[in-house]
Amino acid sequence: MPLVAPHPGFPTARVLAHPVVADVLTRLREHHTPTAEFRRHMAVLAKALGLASTLDLEAATRPIRTPLEEMEAPALPQPAPAIVAVLRAGLALSDHLVDLMPDAVLGQVGLRRDPETLEAVSYLTALPNLAGRPVLVCDPMLATGGSLVRTLQEVVDHGAAAAAIRVLTVIAAPEGLARVAEAFPQVVVYTCAVDSRLDENAYIRPGLGDAGDRYFGTPH
Repeated sequence: MPLVAPHPGFPTARVLAHPVVADVLTRLREHHTPTAEFRRHMAVLAKALGLASTLDLEAATRPIRTPLEEMEAPALPQPAPAIVAVLRAGLALSDHLVDLMPDAVLGQVGLRRDPETLEAVSYLTALPNLAGRPVLVCDPMLATGGSLVRTLQEVVDHGAAAAAIRVLTVIAAPEGLARVAEAFPQVVVYTCAVDSRLDENAYIRPGLGDAGDRYFGTPH
């Protein structure tokens, strides 16, 4: 079994098919998992998603000196990848991806729901020039897809090529995957699980609750 498998119902989705990832996700889902453990589990999944989503980056090298001799050593391509967090829950993933890619540039997109239209509107866009960079967009829960589609548009508006964007999410709902695929068919979504549905409150079921509240330790 490959470690990253295409989802049979969503050609642009990639699911991490690894028993350790599945076990960590189970621990993350449990309602009694305390905040400190929730953060540790999220860090593990963030790094797993980060590694899986960058498997296809072009290889590069740079000269280094080991204690014994000089060599051309493997390195990430330049310009360095960009990591974009959808605030605030996306920080639960992006903060740990920097451990894997310390030269990455960072960006944030903050969104809120318009009370009249119920659509996502931006209150903060802090993005570098993304032209020529691989871009990892982080949002741990892909529910309706509205916020993510708005974020992806901001990312493209700042120079990113749609084919260079990867979405990292811990759990995705079918409704969100369908919406993202319709709006951005070139964007690949990497996830640890595709759950069954959204409920009447747009929560993913079975899900894990509010990832941001659980990660930051705020009431949920």
